[in-house]
Amino acid sequence: MSIRRLPEHLVNRIAAGEVVERPASALKELVENAVDAGATRIAIKLIAGGIDLIDVSDDGCGMSRDDIALAVERHATSKLPDEEIQNVVTLGFRGEALPSIASVARVTIESRVRGGEGWRRSIDNGSMMGEGPAAIPPGTRVRVEGLFERVPARRKFLRSARAEYAASLDVVKRLAMARPDIAFSLDHDGRVALNVAVAGSLPDRVAAIVDHALIDNGIGIDLAREGLHLGGVAGLPTYNRGIADHQYLFVNGRPVKDRVLVGAVRGAYADMLARDRHAVVALFLTVPADLVDVNVHPAKTEVRFRDPAMVRGLIVSGLRHALEGAGHRSAQRPDAAGLAAWHVEQPTPEPEMATFWTPAQQPTAAQDRRHGFMSAPPLARAEPAYAPPPETVAFPLGAARGQIARTYIVAEAQDGLVIVDQHAAHERLVLERMRAGMAGAGIARQALLLPEVIELDEIACDRLEARIPELVEFGLEIDRFGPRAMLVRAVPAALGQSDVVGLVTDLADDLAAFDQALTLKERLDHVAATMACHGSVRAGRLLSVAEMNALLREMEITPHSGQCNHGRPTWIKLAHGDIEKLFGRK
Repeated sequence: MSIRRLPEHLVNRIAAGEVVERPASALKELVENAVDAGATRIAIKLIAGGIDLIDVSDDGCGMSRDDIALAVERHATSKLPDEEIQNVVTLGFRGEALPSIASVARVTIESRVRGGEGWRRSIDNGSMMGEGPAAIPPGTRVRVEGLFERVPARRKFLRSARAEYAASLDVVKRLAMARPDIAFSLDHDGRVALNVAVAGSLPDRVAAIVDHALIDNGIGIDLAREGLHLGGVAGLPTYNRGIADHQYLFVNGRPVKDRVLVGAVRGAYADMLARDRHAVVALFLTVPADLVDVNVHPAKTEVRFRDPAMVRGLIVSGLRHALEGAGHRSAQRPDAAGLAAWHVEQPTPEPEMATFWTPAQQPTAAQDRRHGFMSAPPLARAEPAYAPPPETVAFPLGAARGQIARTYIVAEAQDGLVIVDQHAAHERLVLERMRAGMAGAGIARQALLLPEVIELDEIACDRLEARIPELVEFGLEIDRFGPRAMLVRAVPAALGQSDVVGLVTDLADDLAAFDQALTLKERLDHVAATMACHGSVRAGRLLSVAEMNALLREMEITPHSGQCNHGRPTWIKLAHGDIEKLFGRK
């Protein structure tokens, strides 16, 4: 076959394949154009996640009649004044976004420059449909309807309207985060999903979009080195999430996804977070144009640094310096109502003991048995030996002899010394109880005295709402409580007094990370494992001797109790022979 030139409409559709992958990518191009036009207000409307309609209005500089005609031609742009492509400072410049979108949808562009007349041009899947005067305030409005309607091969690969909306919302959040000087609003299916006014600072804008709790749980970043500048907000290590979707990275104001940056964030938090937890950060890196290439990806979501090691070092040192400066700060302060529930217990006459702290309300022993192991906080005091210590012969894991660092149980067995990680062990026990409950009569639940309202973003609420029937089977009763909140009515009884907010937040994160990729059984296992982690006794908690022995006895009869839910060992044993070797007796 001889070489031939492709027709213009086919060239545009090929370009659309690079630039317009889904509604979110089309929306990104249009919003970036509005930002580059100097807008101070950008209003967005979506229908069906952007599949049926994307409408972007701004109050920027606008376009004349001739400019509108050029804007829908390929490789025409106002963002590159000369041929120095490497020095581009705007969010986009390729000049392919509008013609590419117009080749696979119905597009209407209305614009007006200040002091001029408004003009409109309509294009239907690459064909000019008409133009004429438009009554519009200064600025630009672009409507995109029926994306991929005439390209069925592309249309069938779009996901559900809810999934496309989630991707579109994420795009707008990232762009809005980088520009606190611009007001953004997003309306989806007639409902306001995002509305942020002009913010006084980057931290204020980040907190308004990510979570208002980040104001108290975040640290400002401001570091300059060798012509590079790092700014933004870093969440405290104790303020973390189950997935890395809450890490927002920007290079020269452009939202990017870069392995160097992601690796640097993980390295900075390496010794402060568990491997399955992720930091919450919004980092803004400013780099001279000659030290970064922003043209390695058609949508400019990736970058290439001339000196990756220098960039990584700046991020790691900047984050670590800020976190070290936070000192003893933690993500949560003592709750006033919780502190009021405690009082000083009077010392008992026999045996004589020092004053200690204990909860005002203590469950009875019968209640302890009904709700399962560890339902009540143990007392942090020495215990009189009213009965002789249990024998070690009958128990493979021995009898508890003490607790080290409030984390490890030390037990004496007939054939050696056993050391148990109390959190890891109890996490496995709770998980196996929940699995047994699912396979049997169901998981017992405990109603909350007062239902708890948990605020999340709208997409997280959508994911949880879609899984309400499955969560009920685990004993977690939740309801939708408005667009951005869930109402928790009951929790699994086996979890006791767990952190309900953390539990529901992590479940939403797990669904975001694994929901589509796993089978129903695998997904249920993930839900059970997340619940078990939150319902297990934590490291740092003082245990009574009776509680330690109860844990050992349950481990002996529970399947898989040798490993926690993450595959780590729950206990180790030093045989008598091993101990003798340590002391040179053998």
